[in-house]
Amino acid sequence: MTITKSRERLTRDRVIDAALKVMDAEGLDAVSMRRVAREVGVEAMSLYNHVEDKDDLLRGICDHVMGAFEFPADDGGDWIDRCKDGARAWRQLLQAHPDMMRLFAETHGPDPSSLDSLRPTEFALALIREGGLSDRDTVQAFHALGGYIQGFVMMEGGSIKGRSEEGEGFGEAAGAVPADVFPVLAAVGRYFAECDADEQFEFGLDLMIRGIQAKVAAGASDASGQ
Repeated sequence: MTITKSRERLTRDRVIDAALKVMDAEGLDAVSMRRVAREVGVEAMSLYNHVEDKDDLLRGICDHVMGAFEFPADDGGDWIDRCKDGARAWRQLLQAHPDMMRLFAETHGPDPSSLDSLRPTEFALALIREGGLSDRDTVQAFHALGGYIQGFVMMEGGSIKGRSEEGEGFGEAAGAVPADVFPVLAAVGRYFAECDADEQFEFGLDLMIRGIQAKVAAGASDASGQ
């Protein structure tokens, strides 16, 4: 079958945009040189004028998405509020591109040679360290917060209520367990069915941020007691 070439000039940015579009619509496994070439209306060999290979294509997707991160406005306000704004922005980015988490895992994260790709990481680390953590604990908190956000997006991508398409929700099932065997599950079960994703995210995020504050306060207390 002859592929009708698009009149729009082919560029690296256009190839990367097409690859991201395929990933978002069909999943990471669908991203191939042949599939992306079809998306832009050229033969697969034409892509090699703009990307070295599939690995380069995937790195390009990472760079593109990270470069498009929408940094919250730094109005010099409350540190807690700014931390939460940053976490919300990261959640929104991952919601828009759910397979980015898998892509990060397979490509080992943002390209360290790409300045635009690293800016969101620098932003997050600087904001966390501003809370008073040591450099080592800043990295620990960065991983903990990042893991929470990524895990939450994965959970809500399936169903935060634990509801399958075929069966009843986990909350409904939990409410029907024998109370004499599972007293706590029976008591709280109905709240699973009432879970709101945004509310749950904010609840967990508040716990994480307050945990950082408690860590800093405990360190200051230990230092003053020496």
